[in-house]
Amino acid sequence: MGLDGHDSPPPRQLRPGRALPRLEEGMSGQYIVSHDVGTGGTKAVLVDAAGRTRHSCFEGYEVHYPRPHWAEQDPEDWWRAVTTSTRRLLEESGTAPGDVLCVTFSTQLLGVVPVDGQGQPLRPAIIWLDARAGRQAQQIMRKVLGPRVFAQIVGAEATGKDVLPKLLWLKENEGQVFSRTAKFLDVNGYLLYRCTEDLLCDWSAASATGLFDLKKKRWSDFLIRFFGLPREKFPELRRSTDEAGRLSKRSAEKLGLLEGTPVICGAGDVLAAAVGSGAVGEGEGHIYLGTSGWVGVVMERAYTGKSGIATIQSADPSKCFLLAEMETAGACLQWIADQFYRREQEDPEVANVFRLMDEAVLGIEPGSDGLIFTPWMYGERCPVSDIYVRSSFINLSADHRREHMLRAVYEGVAYNLRWMLDLLRDKFRYDQDTLRAIGGGARGDPWLQIISDVTGKRVERVAAPQEAGAVGAALIAAVGLGIYDGFPALKDVVQVDTIFEPDGAKSTVYERLYQCYREAYGCLKALYRRINTQRFAAVEK
Repeated sequence: MGLDGHDSPPPRQLRPGRALPRLEEGMSGQYIVSHDVGTGGTKAVLVDAAGRTRHSCFEGYEVHYPRPHWAEQDPEDWWRAVTTSTRRLLEESGTAPGDVLCVTFSTQLLGVVPVDGQGQPLRPAIIWLDARAGRQAQQIMRKVLGPRVFAQIVGAEATGKDVLPKLLWLKENEGQVFSRTAKFLDVNGYLLYRCTEDLLCDWSAASATGLFDLKKKRWSDFLIRFFGLPREKFPELRRSTDEAGRLSKRSAEKLGLLEGTPVICGAGDVLAAAVGSGAVGEGEGHIYLGTSGWVGVVMERAYTGKSGIATIQSADPSKCFLLAEMETAGACLQWIADQFYRREQEDPEVANVFRLMDEAVLGIEPGSDGLIFTPWMYGERCPVSDIYVRSSFINLSADHRREHMLRAVYEGVAYNLRWMLDLLRDKFRYDQDTLRAIGGGARGDPWLQIISDVTGKRVERVAAPQEAGAVGAALIAAVGLGIYDGFPALKDVVQVDTIFEPDGAKSTVYERLYQCYREAYGCLKALYRRINTQRFAAVEK
């Protein structure tokens, strides 16, 4: 039942649009094994042809921080998690290897995995969290007439977390690794290699490097030469819906699947999650609430990025994707849970601290009695691109309790999402009344209702929002295999769980505070820079 009092839309299943692909002997092809390969672990999900999750399991791994601002992972840990979770998935669900139609992936973006000619990693993977290449980012922008001009061309200033600066860092600091590199892969490319023994990169991952021509759908030879990188080190490109190859004998044994099982390329996590939201048509958008957060919109036109909003390749080969990403969303809730609800987390009587926090939020009036929180804990990409900015509680008084601070955090993330939506409207003429909601943070009703009230948008939560990435990757594979006649058909496959409508009276309260929230950045921007320039000097070296 939606919060507006109406039943959620009933499931509508589509019949396959075309015949299933030719399978090896012994394969009936009922399910897709989809892996959502994130920062903290891999979730393996068994999805049927109607997009329904049948079973899932999780295998974790570590992030290594060898130096300040560095973040690395062992690619072998990803593969171990993929193989272990696949075997568990089959065993726990009672699925026979021959019932698996294909394997596919949704993976973290902005990673760099240099491999030799045999596909062996030459060093630990530099992942998206890694900000070591700050100096190279500055060099890139100076080469394009400075940060202001670069931002006008690309949409945002380059940062040490971006792929191109990381490649230049390798060239300057690990010359032996750079010279021995046969191909630069990302997370998805590495896992596709382990499955098929082919060195590939899908369009969505390539577009996140800054070296992909969105209009011609190929590597930009001009940009690669311009920044002094060898063209031969960039792998062959494939669409997200393409078959990367078939499981080799070695990989099939590790996974517990049949040799020859198709492997579909899949996409970066942002693009796979977009498909999993069901917002796949022209101009349709969704919000994601995980550790980070974003607003994404599917567009046919390849816009030039503006105001920190990037344009990358959609999983749909015919579309592009506008991405407005904030660095911390659910991370802000995790922070307040760790700092103010630690006792409750340790209490065996409290099954879920976040559910307890959701209940506490309902006891505070909208606006948190004038308390405003800015959710910029790790700097920000959008709506402002600023590595120096940090979080603040503004207008905190002795009358405020921890519950006020808690609700202010929920509202602060909502204000930031509203600002990004306003930029999408003003800069790109996107202004829809409805947004799909996905991600682990979307499981809580109070937060989605606050977002609806702050933005004035109808918010539709999909079923199992925390599995949108894996389900989206499975649906991408289903399109590639011909189970569905293109991405528009997926709109009817992804089911809405609950609908949240904006409350006019609450929206009025939030409108005034939202304007104050926006003014706060302008007032504090210079102060943040003065405080943090010396603290973050290592990022720029």
